[in-house]
Amino acid sequence: MQQFTVPAIAPYPSSGSLTDALLLHASTQSDKPVLVRRDGADWHELSSQEFLDEVRAVAKGFAASGLKPGDRVALMSRTRFDWTIADYAIWYAGCITVPIYETSSAEQMQWIISDSDAAAILVETESNLQMLDEIRSQVPSISHTWIFDRGALSELRNAGAWISDEDIDARRAAVTPQDVATIIYTSGTTGRPKGCVVTHGNFAFLARNVIPSVPEVFADRSTSTLLFLPLAHVFGRIIEIAMVEAGLKIAFAPDIKNLVADLQSFKPNFLLAVPRVFEKVFNGAQQKATNEGKEKIFNAAAETAIAYSRAIASGHISLSLKLKHALFDKLVYGKLRLAMGGNVRWSVSGGAALGDRLGHFFRGIGLTILEGYGLTETSSASTVNIPAFIKVGSVGRPIPGVTIRIADDGEVLVSGAHVFQGYHKNEAATREAIDSDGWFHTGDIGKLDDEGYLFITGRKKELLVTAGGKNVAPAVIEDRLRANWLIGQCMVVGDGKPFIGCLITADPESVPQWLKRHELDPATTFEELVVNEAFRADIQEAVDNANQAVSKAESIRKWTLIDADWSVDSGHLTPSMKLKRNIVEVEYADAINALYDGVNE
Repeated sequence: MQQFTVPAIAPYPSSGSLTDALLLHASTQSDKPVLVRRDGADWHELSSQEFLDEVRAVAKGFAASGLKPGDRVALMSRTRFDWTIADYAIWYAGCITVPIYETSSAEQMQWIISDSDAAAILVETESNLQMLDEIRSQVPSISHTWIFDRGALSELRNAGAWISDEDIDARRAAVTPQDVATIIYTSGTTGRPKGCVVTHGNFAFLARNVIPSVPEVFADRSTSTLLFLPLAHVFGRIIEIAMVEAGLKIAFAPDIKNLVADLQSFKPNFLLAVPRVFEKVFNGAQQKATNEGKEKIFNAAAETAIAYSRAIASGHISLSLKLKHALFDKLVYGKLRLAMGGNVRWSVSGGAALGDRLGHFFRGIGLTILEGYGLTETSSASTVNIPAFIKVGSVGRPIPGVTIRIADDGEVLVSGAHVFQGYHKNEAATREAIDSDGWFHTGDIGKLDDEGYLFITGRKKELLVTAGGKNVAPAVIEDRLRANWLIGQCMVVGDGKPFIGCLITADPESVPQWLKRHELDPATTFEELVVNEAFRADIQEAVDNANQAVSKAESIRKWTLIDADWSVDSGHLTPSMKLKRNIVEVEYADAINALYDGVNE
């Protein structure tokens, strides 16, 4: 049984709450800009003092509306300035935030509100309100509704104007580390989402151990980030909290369609993203180079970046490699960095495996991705690569104060003060997740190397066992496949079957580029594309490349193209971009069975 611990830097807090940081920074750096919001074409900055004033005023509004300490307040919105103000105001009033993804269905909304017994809700848009109205009779606990697009924050400020600072500050001061900060519902890849109960102490312990571990990011007073991932997800939430704890600048990009423009306008030097974002950046650059007849140059630049990063890891960079790297930095890498604003040096990736090749590529172009690993149940990260200890391809070493253990069956177990309190109103699920010794069972399969770096190899429940008895972890080959510019999504199948197969969807943004490159009619149908020999050859090349990452028994023998775009909107992906395998298996059962037609099992 493998195990690795990194000693805590900061202890579990003995008093206070997450709102302590607002008062601290208002007294020590009152004029420093910490929150930034879009105001038309411009960015409008709020200082530490203005942040505190805004949060306190909105918290008074919650109190004036009759919300009591411990009441749950649902929050359904895209990532935006209002989200962070509302989140901290809910805590300031002694209440508990219950995030709901703005992409959630009416049924999901109803379940989360009902299960959490939310007393009030903030929604972003009129369409969110319409959805709430559809289920209003099923959620009688909701006594107040506010809409961001109708000026919810102003409405709350006005409502609470009569409450004194002393009264609302007394509420804030009564909150302890043991009090619940949030109930975050899991994405629900299987069954109904479960509410993860996370305390102020869980989040504070994690943030206060991460911050001193990464001085390159958090000790730099000029550090800024542009948040665009959902704050309803724990990954975005812990970055929000860490940045506030450190008193650093946060801007918000609610509309992902404007992300490139927002990056180039705001110019952050620190980002967080999921692997799919980095895949899109790489694939988009590769497509653009190909369309301009510069495919060979880009490919050479990519290989040089990867080689350069590997050389960094080995401790020796040859003179010839330095010269090639310097040349491509002017021709290619600088343009890629500029596309992300020009200042980004560090990025954190989570939610899924990034892959060794992409990790080396981005470090090679001057943007080091600090890949980490965690779950909602662990208040976000349990391990992370940090600049001082980085191993591309791993998800890093344990965060200070965290212990990682590998069970005899390969499951990753976690222990630390950041582990959640359990599932809301679900003691059976809590007992199943946290054993009698306090170890949280992640459900992921992994391994630790001799230096304590964790490598995730798959999900325990997603392991396929072929008819020949071979255990196959789909994630390894799926991650490699999705890195190809033509591949949108994919799902490896083969449980109980004689060989491994795969369902593949084409990337809807890449297909028009492929058709243009091959001088084909842009109106080409899927039926025509799926039998096109050149297109199938390119997909097969991607499959062959992915197969190189696994043994022959684990490799894809047959595949089929699916006429679909699996997405959050289609119901095939969770908001954190995880594949809902059970749904895909049922919906595409005929396509899966067709892979094995005529095969003697």
